Amino acid sequence: MSSTSRPTATAEHRRLAQAPKDSDPWRLWGPYMASRQWGTVREDYSADGNAWAYLPFDQAHQRAYRWGEDGLAGLCDRFGFFNVSLAMWNGKDDRLKERLFGLTNNEGNHGEDVKEVWWPTDATPTHSWASWLYRYPQAKFPYNHLRAEAAQRSRTDDEYELIDTGVLAENRFFDVEVKHAKANPTDLCLEYTVTNHGPDAAPLDLVPQAWYRNTWSWGRDDREPSISLVDANTVRAEHGWLGDYELHADGSPRIIFCDNETNEGAVFGHEFNRRELTKDGFDARIVHGDSEAIRLDYGTKVGFWYHFDDIGPGESVTVRLRMRGVGRSTAHQPKGTAHQEPPPGDPAFGEGFDIVMRTRRDEADEFYDAVIPTSASPDDRHIARRAFAGLLWGKQLYRYYVDEWLAGDPAGEAPPLSRVTGLDGRPGRNVGWRHLALADVISMPDEWEYPWFAAWDLAFHTVPLAHIDPEFAKHQLVLMCREWAQHPNGQLPAYEWAFEDVNPPVHAWACWQVYAIDGGQDQSFLIQVFNKLLLNFSWWVNRKDADGTYLFEGGFLGMDNITLFDRSTDVPPGYKLEQSDATSWMAFFSQSMLRMALELARRERGYDNAATTFLQYFINLARAMDRTSPDVVSSLWNEEDGFFYDALSDPAGHITQLRVRSMVGLLPLMAVLIAPSWVQHELPDFVREVEWMMEREPAMMKAIAQAEHDSGGEKLTLSLISKRRRDLLLKRLFDEEEFLSEYGIRSLSAAYREEYTAQIGGREMSIHYTPGESDIDLFGGNSNWRGPVWFPVNFLVVDALRLYAASTPGDTEYEYPTNSGRFMKLSDIVLDLEDRLTNLFRLGPNGRPGDQREYPEGPLWDEHVTFSEYFHGDTGVGLGAAHQTGWTALVAHYICSDHAPALPGLLPGE
Repeated sequence: MSSTSRPTATAEHRRLAQAPKDSDPWRLWGPYMASRQWGTVREDYSADGNAWAYLPFDQAHQRAYRWGEDGLAGLCDRFGFFNVSLAMWNGKDDRLKERLFGLTNNEGNHGEDVKEVWWPTDATPTHSWASWLYRYPQAKFPYNHLRAEAAQRSRTDDEYELIDTGVLAENRFFDVEVKHAKANPTDLCLEYTVTNHGPDAAPLDLVPQAWYRNTWSWGRDDREPSISLVDANTVRAEHGWLGDYELHADGSPRIIFCDNETNEGAVFGHEFNRRELTKDGFDARIVHGDSEAIRLDYGTKVGFWYHFDDIGPGESVTVRLRMRGVGRSTAHQPKGTAHQEPPPGDPAFGEGFDIVMRTRRDEADEFYDAVIPTSASPDDRHIARRAFAGLLWGKQLYRYYVDEWLAGDPAGEAPPLSRVTGLDGRPGRNVGWRHLALADVISMPDEWEYPWFAAWDLAFHTVPLAHIDPEFAKHQLVLMCREWAQHPNGQLPAYEWAFEDVNPPVHAWACWQVYAIDGGQDQSFLIQVFNKLLLNFSWWVNRKDADGTYLFEGGFLGMDNITLFDRSTDVPPGYKLEQSDATSWMAFFSQSMLRMALELARRERGYDNAATTFLQYFINLARAMDRTSPDVVSSLWNEEDGFFYDALSDPAGHITQLRVRSMVGLLPLMAVLIAPSWVQHELPDFVREVEWMMEREPAMMKAIAQAEHDSGGEKLTLSLISKRRRDLLLKRLFDEEEFLSEYGIRSLSAAYREEYTAQIGGREMSIHYTPGESDIDLFGGNSNWRGPVWFPVNFLVVDALRLYAASTPGDTEYEYPTNSGRFMKLSDIVLDLEDRLTNLFRLGPNGRPGDQREYPEGPLWDEHVTFSEYFHGDTGVGLGAAHQTGWTALVAHYICSDHAPALPGLLPGE
């Protein structure tokens, strides 16, 4: 749908129309608080760069953060100044439950691993409505037991999860449901409902809490906000930037205060603190009975303490808060967010509160009824809505100024020299990215395990986001290209552990997809990203094709351990690795830029030359993939195997193909583009370039270019590989003994269930199909491309097959699966592959295949959908990050497109 013809019938669509920018009023407040701030690079001020050890989970409740905050079902303003979250205590834990617990990278037998049970259950794009569910054990939370069990497990063992400890047996847990609803941009209704699902009554302390991020202790701004008691149910929060807010609590809670300061005595062993009270004051008072750890009248952190002696079996209790902008607003506030004070005598609670909650929930239903096709099954509609909820709850405020981080805090000691110079010959982390300065709400890959943006993950996120909030999706793509994020050399930032790392170039593809889903009208967006991506394209060419062969290097390219060795660090000295996937990614990048250039040239002829430039570059890449001259370079193609491989060139120029059939060899399929029929009439320069190339190199052009007529004229299909090679690859892809899984396309051929060994550079190396978790520690061990199904590359390959189907004669059929004797049209195979991927989330007789853990069956579990990082190549069980509702939310695109999406690369009506 176009930016000028989006649905406006629903209330949420009208709010979106009022708030297209991230600075608009309806976007001021949202669930932007991180689920984990501890153990991140930006909070690491150590000398050795060990972020996990510098600020571990056990200190998170005692140390004030510098760059952000974390919490359960957290809510904050888009600047991250004021934060509202939930704490609770079951009467048995050794600490207040304030944040999600998980194992650090060296503690988990498969890397970092969250050990909680929760689900984002609903949300709207303006955050006028949101809900979230947490499952809290009534028994003592087994922190130490989870650590100890993981420590004795090997990489060949499954991860030990909370469900395995027995603390959730017999449903002995509380379901804690959090709901947020906005009456207006600065009037927020918050509701917390706790239900006892166990067989016995159980106590609970519920503590909604609010606090200011500590901005005053580090020597950059000593202004300190305040929260003070107004009456038995109300506090006033005053901040020089946000203005004033009042928080009202329903019922009769005890209101307690402390300060958001580090407990230096507990953490560092200091004899006294700079401040009288510290961040962990509520924990000290509620759990440990220290009445001197709190105040009763003011602080920078406030808690509303509700105690329930016994919540009976099946019984629910509800507490409510309301946060209203009042009195003084400031010139710093976004335009239009002046506080809309409630009418005199309007109570914070009562019928008005209930109407807001009910109305916003109903409006959310109305919104998703307009977004998700009614033809989708009820379960598919539920899956899509949960995917969108995860994406929206995964939006987090990301603050990180690398130059300030490297320099350290003016109020503290000078940082060790190693922060800049590095250790063991390695440069300091991110020292080449001093320009990066972000303070934005960004879509994160995962709420806990990846609480930082990753550029190629984010590109995939924007595709489903474009169905519900195209302006935010476009903002995310533009943000990565802004001068305070994109490197001056043109590289896009990878992720905070190493911004200089190299991820696949999918940004241009995502920009086109979002533009197309939005209706293909926002030319200013396309121009903005196209011009910045020209810089990025030049960086790739200069960095990854140093000798001008058009066969690219690149390193691991996001596919961590997919080959015989670490492609980023273990290439033998003097050797050069030419990668099938890197070259394919560049062809894919070229085509995405070509498609954007064609669209822009339609309205501004100056872009016609850009289109011909990217056409020529794509042709050069196709020619390089097909080279066979031994005095130049061996082809990446192996005719005997009918497959593409990486190739290793030794110092003498001898070539060795790494004959491992993996996703590396399937990615050439994704580089396909259909130039719409209007190009023939409207872009004569481009047409002449195509005709000239066909005259100059007819054999090669015949292999990669195919013209066909439709009612509008002639369409041109450009593919990186010939139809014959494509068909040979498809035979492998459709083989259930190799790549085709019941749940999608495996990343490594299952033919390697028995280990494959080869001599490479004088060393014997081996690889074997690993359908589940990684059994080696490459890249931390928590990522594995040696067999599982990865949703994003599946998505790209399936989209490419849809294009091939559109340019294949209608009577052409393929054996599917290979050796089955069953033949199908490619268009029907595409639908089947989409179904296999969607089936990861669908409820079946044994639950949902993709559930991260082996949840019990039954209504308390079956309705909840888990979006994992990747999926077991044989069983479909979800693995890796347990809440990766980032790229895995691509399933919502399938459902919202109703199995009849617009062809990738084409706009509606083309």
